[in-house]
Amino acid sequence: MSLGPYASFIVTSYALVAAVVVLLIVWIIADYRRQQARLQELEASGVTRRSGRSTVDVR
Repeated sequence: MSLGPYASFIVTSYALVAAVVVLLIVWIIADYRRQQARLQELEASGVTRRSGRSTVDVR
């Protein structure tokens, strides 16, 4: 496969896009873990989620 005179531009563009996608995935995973830790802290301090209540608790 010949990319012609623009080969370096094409390869560099694909590499940068791949790096950005990997960084976004890492960022999402790190944010998920931070949010989970924050939820655990809140639950440990006595705050509960409304979605965690049953219909018996609401009455």
